[in-house]
Amino acid sequence: MLIIPAVDIKNGKCVQLVQGKPGTEQVVIENPVQVAAQWEDEGASILHLINLDGAFGEGKRNQEIIEKIVEEISIPIQLGGGIRTKEDAFYVLNKGIDKVILGTMAIENPDYITELADEFGKERIIVALDSKDSRVVIKGWTQKTDKSAPEFGRIFEKKGAGSILYTNVDVEGLLEGFKIEPALELLDAVNIPVIYSGGITSIDDLRLLKNTGIHGVVIGSALYKGKINFKEALNI
Repeated sequence: MLIIPAVDIKNGKCVQLVQGKPGTEQVVIENPVQVAAQWEDEGASILHLINLDGAFGEGKRNQEIIEKIVEEISIPIQLGGGIRTKEDAFYVLNKGIDKVILGTMAIENPDYITELADEFGKERIIVALDSKDSRVVIKGWTQKTDKSAPEFGRIFEKKGAGSILYTNVDVEGLLEGFKIEPALELLDAVNIPVIYSGGITSIDDLRLLKNTGIHGVVIGSALYKGKINFKEALNI
């Protein structure tokens, strides 16, 4: 199971929000490039990079920082946040990003996933299914759809997605643990790899997920607040 540190960028800084809400920053670090390099130095095999300003509608903000991170580190990067058009996806996949994370764009234009998978290979295409109150939410978690993560998961597996990033918004950033049942329901619904995010607070949480067949886990607040030791997590 991959242990994937998160570097979320807002206003040029590395931050951690509570349930994705602007103004709830609990961690603010000035230099995201340095943070990304630190995770590589500590043994990360892949980095989870999110442009929060992009997710909230300002897609071009933080572009220089993202490009600098691509230059500075050698491990693969999966990038999401504000990639709202097919052209946006083409741009980042041709700029050294290994995997693109598509949420709103995928939900609104499912056939784009097929086109991108055909062009770049399905292994580079991650569909983000962010769930709140058992329904997938889009546009920075501000709009609720009419389908659950398992329903969308089956659709996007057929469309050619290489993997799914599942985030449980109900517990994201709260550091109060997580509910495993929603993840298990998604795992039962699809045959492609699932990466989990949301509410991970302890090494025991990671051990529990490891036994489910989850492909990887994205960890943010728990790492930055010292709840989880990264090197220990790598060795579970």
